[in-house]
Amino acid sequence: MQTLRSLFILFTLSVLWVTTYVHAGNQKLNGETIEQIEWEQLMPADYSLDGLFEGRDLGALDDLDPKSALLMDELQQALQSAPVVPEMNGKMIRIPGFVVPVEGEDQNVYKFFLVPYFGACIHVPPPPSNQIIYAHYEPGVKVESLYDAIWITGKLKTETFSHELASSGYSIEVFRIEPYDE
Repeated sequence: MQTLRSLFILFTLSVLWVTTYVHAGNQKLNGETIEQIEWEQLMPADYSLDGLFEGRDLGALDDLDPKSALLMDELQQALQSAPVVPEMNGKMIRIPGFVVPVEGEDQNVYKFFLVPYFGACIHVPPPPSNQIIYAHYEPGVKVESLYDAIWITGKLKTETFSHELASSGYSIEVFRIEPYDE
């Protein structure tokens, strides 16, 4: 009897392990498979801002030099028009990030930028537009601390959204928001 009980417990634990770990990548939402992605996947493989600085002696520029202002304008334009990955359009994704509120009431935010690191969009210049996702979550989410990372799950689109804080190359209709727990 003890052996049978031990086998039953071992079988149950095996089923739980397979269900939890093997099938975790096959989660579905609204009938679509969720793909967990990293921020780097939102940038084309050949994308780089390095060419913007080639042949320029940045150390020789003074902050008050008009050439500095021109370079900053070029950098801002390059960041706001960073290329996206067209294959990401229409995917159901899950991605971690930080909230930068765009619209809401009190602490309830229903439109926000999701960014890969804390402080993005608050400091100048903001990240490239392909590293900013404009998110819309109809019920809203209570944001108690902007320092806390979250997971969002939703349908990603390759579309531009501009706001005084930043421009995004992607937008997402958010279906689920969860605390970021590794």
